[in-house]
Amino acid sequence: MAATVVRYLRSVGSPTSAPAQREPESVDALPRPDLRAVGEDERAPVGPAEFRAVLGNFASGVTVITAPPGEDGDGLAGFACQSFASLSLDPPLVTFMVARTSTTWPRIARAGVFCVNILGAEQGELCRSFAVSGADKFSGVTHTPAPVTGSPQLDAVPAWIDCRIHAVHTGGDHLIVVGRVVAMGAAGEGDPLLFHKGRFGRLAD
Repeated sequence: MAATVVRYLRSVGSPTSAPAQREPESVDALPRPDLRAVGEDERAPVGPAEFRAVLGNFASGVTVITAPPGEDGDGLAGFACQSFASLSLDPPLVTFMVARTSTTWPRIARAGVFCVNILGAEQGELCRSFAVSGADKFSGVTHTPAPVTGSPQLDAVPAWIDCRIHAVHTGGDHLIVVGRVVAMGAAGEGDPLLFHKGRFGRLAD
């Protein structure tokens, strides 16, 4: 359906993407007040434990989101992220979700750019090192600057996506970060690292 709409818009001369514009160097780390779908005087329809248990049945890939040092003297930033997805083909957009309480996210917001490092089946330990709060997450981790933004591109990952922050939206206790893809690459081999019911896994033959 989306492809059909794009072809129609092109046939009538309508633009299918916004005009190019300079991306901001940084974004507001907490753009809007906390939004609630349930009022303070209402009982939530499901509890957190049930929510996690049911949603844990959905298997996902695992990524590490990284960013270069910001202008405020921040060091390299990075965190393990399960909630990543492609969003749009035209223009090329991806999205990830991050907790509003994250201490790493404000540093990524100040940088205004990030790199999505998609992890392979053998990189569970690498993921765990980026899931620890307050540690030197890049200690012993080899990486090179992504070609456009300079964000850390971790060595030996199956694929990477270099992005500028395009928009940030509030989603309850998380933020929905939209990135505009400026470069990407893939090795084209190896199984992905999967996360299911609180554990890492891999594809079975």
